[in-house]
Amino acid sequence: MRVMAQVAMVMNLDKCIGCHTCSVTCKQTWTNRSGTEYAWFNNVETRPGQGYPRAYEDQDRWKGGWALKHGRLVPRSGGRARRLARLFANPELPSLQDYYEPWTYDYENLISAPLGDDVPTAPPRSLIDGRPTSVTWGPNWDDDLGGGPEHLAADPVLKKMNADVRLEYEQAFMFYLPRICEHCLNPSCVAVCPSGALYKRIEDGIVLVDQDRCRGWRMCVTGCPYKKVYFNHSSGKAEKCTFCYPRIEAGEPTVCSETCVGRLRYLGVILYDADKVGDAAATPDEQDLYEAQLECFLDPDDPEVARAAEASGIPHDWITAARRSPVHALISRYRVALPLHPEYRTMPMVWYIPPLSPVVESLTATGHDGEDPAKLFAAIDSLRIPVEYLAGLFTAGDPGPVEASLCRLAAMRSHMRRVNLGEERDPAIAAAVGMDTESIEAMYRLLALAKYEERYVIPTSYAVSSGAETDGGCSLDHDGGPGMYGADTFHAPLVDVPAGGPSALPGGHEPEHAGTSLRGRVNLLGWNGRGRPAGLFPRRGEQTE
Repeated sequence: MRVMAQVAMVMNLDKCIGCHTCSVTCKQTWTNRSGTEYAWFNNVETRPGQGYPRAYEDQDRWKGGWALKHGRLVPRSGGRARRLARLFANPELPSLQDYYEPWTYDYENLISAPLGDDVPTAPPRSLIDGRPTSVTWGPNWDDDLGGGPEHLAADPVLKKMNADVRLEYEQAFMFYLPRICEHCLNPSCVAVCPSGALYKRIEDGIVLVDQDRCRGWRMCVTGCPYKKVYFNHSSGKAEKCTFCYPRIEAGEPTVCSETCVGRLRYLGVILYDADKVGDAAATPDEQDLYEAQLECFLDPDDPEVARAAEASGIPHDWITAARRSPVHALISRYRVALPLHPEYRTMPMVWYIPPLSPVVESLTATGHDGEDPAKLFAAIDSLRIPVEYLAGLFTAGDPGPVEASLCRLAAMRSHMRRVNLGEERDPAIAAAVGMDTESIEAMYRLLALAKYEERYVIPTSYAVSSGAETDGGCSLDHDGGPGMYGADTFHAPLVDVPAGGPSALPGGHEPEHAGTSLRGRVNLLGWNGRGRPAGLFPRRGEQTE
């Protein structure tokens, strides 16, 4: 048994109101630099819907995650030889249109427009090249439109369902799904990176990008099945959610957790057996992956686990934090939290409590007591949010764990209703879902009444420093940080290059902007696709450093 610690997150989808506060604060903190205009490390999706980027869950198209071949795990994007052959031309990447072309508005036109009969407007302009653009898609374009036929048809999860989905507006269903990087136990993005820039930290399991080693191959974008790795077209580097590791190291929650209006996020330490992860990820049946990952998690209250953890170098305060961890309680003790798309075999460590809310209102509308346990359990099978859809998100299509989670949440509602009304407690309600009254009330306190220090149990970092001074901090703090190129390195305008190459241009030389920075590298993002872009290859006799 090789014990390791992971800082993990659980989100309670019953509480998410889709306000996007977490998205905005994350973007203001981490992606407010040139080249990250389209990047959202944290986004909130409406389900059903296409997601961000569009249809990111379609791994037949994007080749993310792992595949099981002859009992061995291999990246779905292919082995080393296939990745090497596509090093310079990887077609399995979402395009800018799949994300969206970021835009701003020409506000100057409102101020400087001459007097006239018409009211001046602020037309949209692209943040990529500054040209006028038409806004046709955005990161939350299908916000609150989960019941629309167009969005239902494009949802990859719904395509796999063998059930009719109601399209009548009054019977439509939707819920919000906040997403960040999953900081997986078996991250495929780390495995496919040719330069070894992506790595998983030993001390807390956070997956990061070494900006010094990143060469911008973008294999990690393809390899991540959740499409939470982004390419900064300004710096030429890959970037992703950092789990706010500077805050985690100081014992503080992530920015998205700190600012969440619904208080739906929980952070804590999970101890797991690293020796079991590979075998668990290679479980033959996809629907058994949820249970296989659960078996990797260890009980911090077990004295043998505690001894093995200390022998592995995990400090005592981290073991203590694991015992108090709300994440461990919701995942392993109460078993109401579920992983997002375990069939990708990456062993995700951001888990979700499925939404139950519509069931009570549906029962009440039919004249029944919406909190009666017997009726409540029976109504779960006929939820407006189909159990099959939730199973497609969280358990690779197996409805059993989803129904068990929803029944525990329903039992908690029924039990606490009796308590709040002053009625006698009925142990049969908790027993029906495999719990007792003490545990169901403890779960209620954690989900409904938990204080700040109960929702976020984060020990401070235990990384050992050599005492040497470090350079300028996090490379994502500002333009020109450690390992990053200049902000305007790749910002060359579009140029039409004749078939004859640069020599066929007027004057027989390259344009002035071509190859003026980064040793002649060219901005392929702005290439129009015609001819050979100036600066793509070094000129004969050019000296390189």
